[in-house]
Amino acid sequence: MTKRLVIFDCDGVLVDSETLSSHAMREMVAEEGLDFSLEQALEFLRGRKVAEWVQQLEDRLGRALPADFIPRFRQRAADLFATELRPVPHVQQVIEELGLPFCTASSAPREKILHTLGLTGLLSAFQDRIYSAYEVGVWKPDPGLFLHAAADLGVPPEACAVVEDSPVGVRAGVAAGMTVFGYAPQESGTHAALAAEGAVTFGSMKELPGLLDRWLAVPPVGLAVG
Repeated sequence: MTKRLVIFDCDGVLVDSETLSSHAMREMVAEEGLDFSLEQALEFLRGRKVAEWVQQLEDRLGRALPADFIPRFRQRAADLFATELRPVPHVQQVIEELGLPFCTASSAPREKILHTLGLTGLLSAFQDRIYSAYEVGVWKPDPGLFLHAAADLGVPPEACAVVEDSPVGVRAGVAAGMTVFGYAPQESGTHAALAAEGAVTFGSMKELPGLLDRWLAVPPVGLAVG
């Protein structure tokens, strides 16, 4: 039987960090004269490299942000994580009961991934199967991060499933030739956007095991089964 691999995004899929990051960003850009609703801030940040959305903020402002904006943002977000960060609902049980190889591949720096997984009690489940775009040098929607994780763990892309919550992450998974499951809880409003990019969407982590069971029942396209 062909080996399979489940690749989890981190922020918004394993840890409920994106709302907290959006709070931090919204407060900081308000100080610079830009107004975002929480929903707008969340959409602006979701799944993206910090330097990318900071550049877009500067384009809107028509000037550079303070040189320490990014480290101050990371510190403000970290302060919120320390007291308020939680795992995504039901994901811990999914991971504990997952009878498949799995890893996480995130656009965040490794130190942030380690910190957030540690705060939420998920770090021990991933051990040395943590992949950061900052170490690979490519960011979603480029498929390179997912392809690197799959190659490192010895699984062909066609035999991988990606669990993502952002359009850029879904695009990366699809471009890598992987099956993509898009986590779109009702309150996120992202179902249509993720589906449009090619994801099989679901609204609760309770649904993921059933989706993975159905995925496992179908041999990977282009691979011999034996």
